[in-house]
Amino acid sequence: MTPQLQQAIKLLQLSTMELHQEMIEQVYSNPLLEIDDDNASEINSDQRPSSSAPNDTIAVDLNADHGNLHETAVDATDKAVTETELDDIWQNEKTQNLPVDANWDEVYSPTMQVSSGAAENNWEQVYQVTESLQDHLTWQLNLTPFSDRDREIAEAYIDAISPSGFINENLADIVFYATSENTENPVEEDEMIAVLRRLQQFDPPGIFARDISECLNIQLHQLSLDTPFISQSIRIASEFLNDIASIDLASLCKKTRYSEEDLQGALRLIRSLNPRPGEALTVNEAEYIVPDAYVEKISGRWQVRLNDGSAPRLKINSLYSNLIKRSDDSKQNQFLKDNLAEAKWFLRSLESRNDTLMRVCMSIVELQQGFLEHGPIAMKPMVLSDIALKLDLHESTISRVTTNKYLATPRGVFELKYFFSSHLSTAAGGECSSTAVCAILKTLISAEKTSKPLSDNKLMLLLEDQGIQVARRTVAKYREGMGIPPSSRRKRFENIN
Repeated sequence: MTPQLQQAIKLLQLSTMELHQEMIEQVYSNPLLEIDDDNASEINSDQRPSSSAPNDTIAVDLNADHGNLHETAVDATDKAVTETELDDIWQNEKTQNLPVDANWDEVYSPTMQVSSGAAENNWEQVYQVTESLQDHLTWQLNLTPFSDRDREIAEAYIDAISPSGFINENLADIVFYATSENTENPVEEDEMIAVLRRLQQFDPPGIFARDISECLNIQLHQLSLDTPFISQSIRIASEFLNDIASIDLASLCKKTRYSEEDLQGALRLIRSLNPRPGEALTVNEAEYIVPDAYVEKISGRWQVRLNDGSAPRLKINSLYSNLIKRSDDSKQNQFLKDNLAEAKWFLRSLESRNDTLMRVCMSIVELQQGFLEHGPIAMKPMVLSDIALKLDLHESTISRVTTNKYLATPRGVFELKYFFSSHLSTAAGGECSSTAVCAILKTLISAEKTSKPLSDNKLMLLLEDQGIQVARRTVAKYREGMGIPPSSRRKRFENIN
């Protein structure tokens, strides 16, 4: 990947607050970028932006009656691009062939604008999906196709994972306690390893390793084959891990038969990896959530707006850009040329990031109108591939866009991951969202008789009466996930009160 493409992917996965910080850092490090204070004052006025500007505010009206999307600004569909397309757009950009001393403002509007949709919302509750390492892994597990048997094994591995992301117990012991009820068909070692290999492809890289060597190798094998010193790094991590901390490079060169340059390059690559990948998702103290987008119903239509908050508006510094001379090869002029190119790409990456985020939010709101109207009980099943196919993007792009980003709705602030849930079958042959099933269970339990609470088996039968096919074990898992105690404890608590 080119540095420009890496930057675009980095911006895509940043939250609103992280993006603001990145923009400020770019302004400090790149003299060709500056904050457009004049434009910020114009946006705060009551004047509407011109429809001819290429970076108009993106506002979308979603017709609640017909479920049709209507864009009131420029066509965001043509702006948002996939990861592989970003590099091609940069290479084929029409401004690439322009003279360096051309007036940039005549070709491209250099100001990034995103509307703020602050409204009266319910800030009392924040619905966050990624609360711990197990939550993050379970979320990925629910969106990955597994057989029932393999899913049981995978859930056992997730329960046994350490905070640092390692499997420290014996695989056979983990699986034995998870599948002790099934004595007729015991799990073979090949099945254990096969499920483990699939889980090792989860995020963060290096997860589910059984030792440091395996953890490093998982991360190395996920890198591109063109990465410098990749083959040397894999061999050293596999065979000479105990010698890495040694300061005797000459001895290590003899053991590996690598040159000193190759050895140092491989060691730099290995030391750039994370030997404790699980700690990246360690639960920290609660922080205030800043929504990345807002959705509200205005005149019977759901309207989606991105949140810029106090984000600066960036533009090209005209004073420095006018100093660039096409035929001048001096160091000062080349420095300005390089920074101008970086500034152009950064502005375009910002635009692409915001357009992609807007499209994803639009699609989520379109598919989950039932939730906005009636609550979690009307949540529809939705996975990453549903949005990816709808927007013609890769699933990894959708995953980056929805990670650590929040949507403010009239029902509260929700992490975008909250709207994704696995499918459950219904008696009519349809599908039901696991989030909706949890909402139904919560409703049934809240309406139960305090003297005779509903058991998990009874809850399963009540769900079957509503056409939802779910196992008793699944009911127990959903109930525990909502923090609801079993029927025996609920009855005892009610008697005490």
